[in-house]
Amino acid sequence: MKLKKIPKHSILVIAIITTWIKTYITYQTAFDMKIENLMQQFILLINPLAFLLFIYGISLFFKTSKVRNRYMITASIILSIVNYGNVAFYRFFNDFITLPVLFQTSNFSDLGNSASSSMYWTDIFYFTDVVLLILAVKFLPVAKEAAIVKPNMRRTYFVLSFAMLFLNLGLAETERPQLLTRSFDRELLVKNIGTYNYQLYDVFVQSKSHAQRVLADGSDLSDVTNYVKSNQGENNPKTFGVAKKRNVIIVSLESTQNFVINNKVNGQEITPFLNKLSKDKDTFYFDNFYHQTGLGKTSDAEFIIENSLYGTGRGAVFFTNSGNTYNSMAEKLNGNGYYTSVLHANNKSFWNRDIMYQALDIKHFYDVDSYNVTDANSANWGLKDIPFMDQSVDIMKKMPQPFYTRMLTLSNHFPFTSDPEDQLIKPYTSDDNTVNHYFQTVRYTDEAVKELFTDLKKAGLYDNSIIVMYGDHYGISENHNKAMAQYLGKDSITPFDSAQLQKVPFFIHIPHSGVGKQMHEVAGQMDVRPTVLHLLGIDTKNDLQMGTDLFSKDHKDFVTFRDGRFVTDKLVYAGEVCYDKSTGEKTDASKCQPYIEQSNKKLEYSDKIINGDLLRFYDDGTGKTNNGK
Repeated sequence: MKLKKIPKHSILVIAIITTWIKTYITYQTAFDMKIENLMQQFILLINPLAFLLFIYGISLFFKTSKVRNRYMITASIILSIVNYGNVAFYRFFNDFITLPVLFQTSNFSDLGNSASSSMYWTDIFYFTDVVLLILAVKFLPVAKEAAIVKPNMRRTYFVLSFAMLFLNLGLAETERPQLLTRSFDRELLVKNIGTYNYQLYDVFVQSKSHAQRVLADGSDLSDVTNYVKSNQGENNPKTFGVAKKRNVIIVSLESTQNFVINNKVNGQEITPFLNKLSKDKDTFYFDNFYHQTGLGKTSDAEFIIENSLYGTGRGAVFFTNSGNTYNSMAEKLNGNGYYTSVLHANNKSFWNRDIMYQALDIKHFYDVDSYNVTDANSANWGLKDIPFMDQSVDIMKKMPQPFYTRMLTLSNHFPFTSDPEDQLIKPYTSDDNTVNHYFQTVRYTDEAVKELFTDLKKAGLYDNSIIVMYGDHYGISENHNKAMAQYLGKDSITPFDSAQLQKVPFFIHIPHSGVGKQMHEVAGQMDVRPTVLHLLGIDTKNDLQMGTDLFSKDHKDFVTFRDGRFVTDKLVYAGEVCYDKSTGEKTDASKCQPYIEQSNKKLEYSDKIINGDLLRFYDDGTGKTNNGK
């Protein structure tokens, strides 16, 4: 058979170029990645190329044009699905898909409403390269007989693809040193090595984390315990034990951000009850409190509240590490005579809660089967918040006391739809319906919280309880920055503004205590566990936790986000830029450097605990390591 060169109208070249162009356009239009200079733009341009050269180049090993073309079309379809999957995911989570997320199949049916709100008919563009490739195979004139490629030509081709990879990595490393050690910063990785290479890198990270657990032993805890103990604060004698033996009710306020507190829309108060509570003499209201969740969102917030550890940087820890050993707040309270539970009118398997709650030693999960859910009292994601509060208090009345229970609300969930009778204020007026209706669903949740307080008083549970409420994560993602800028009266939302919008409300209400006040300390969800346990008079000196008691004089005004951003009382680090917190303007990068190192260390140690399942080697009673299980 006669040897031929690759045809002039090469299907291979068409496949590479069309997918390359499509991917680059996707970078520019679908992802909000901050490009600061020409070098970063050049890296963004070339980063898909090495991968595409390699994947499509595999076709050169096939002996017939027919098989070769089928392979390239199949590869094009798969790459388009990966690309579009990241686009749709990014629209809601402002993040990129990781391998564990793809295995969270038990959530898919429940996420349908949110997913459909993130899909548009114009998304067909993301499969343009597939269509062009099929048309090229069908209509372009190419050799009918097999075009066998010589081995030396293949070698040259793959040398070129690897050279392109090393060029990409070299430029990326120059632009961002130690890039591949920052697995928690997915935007930085995608910006430098591309979506396709990132997915491969993610597979490597997952494999490495599994190996960490297999190879881990008690000696791995040495650095972690030293770090935690060196950062612990002394208990505050004025607040330690002030709520001793009270029932503990912790309420997760779905998607509630702090900018709605003590604020208005169209002249109407958004959260009148929470506004009043923020000034109540029995309430501590923290106005500089930030969520620290990652891809797990609500479930990450639950994990942080229970453990004062970060969720993983690669997916929901409720899925990735549900078989680990933990020293949760529920376990701590079980040992102090509390009845522990969670109240949530959703399927028990959603976010893998039925499995994870066992690992957290939560004694009872009151899921959707514990509630009377009808079409009349449900909307959007399920049982509305007001009937949820009513029915939950009825359940609480039957619990042994003292009890510890967490309540997870649902109504203020993306896409923020509600029934007309529950719309207690008029929507905002912008071109963005998501933002417009967000204020209405937040207002409804505020009314539900008011109902909770009323119900607790009627049930005789209010006086002997401590009520803790926190926003679990952002509600309005960065994809809605234009409308948010309009509402906040800004020209645009900068990375500084975006970091500040990660503030969520945090309330600690201790009835008849008279010790409440508005608190301005920079704080985060990591601090909830030690703060609550200390209010109950339960010491945590031997616990491996990343947060500190908010009432301790040793508490530091420093919060690290899951993605590596951080906030102090004077600085904000976001988008790889150091900002002066008081002005919102860029400042000397060297001011942020010590905190960057501290943030990386905190994330590293938290990940080390989880990936290695190190708490199986730790006795929180004695503070010593053991031989594990």
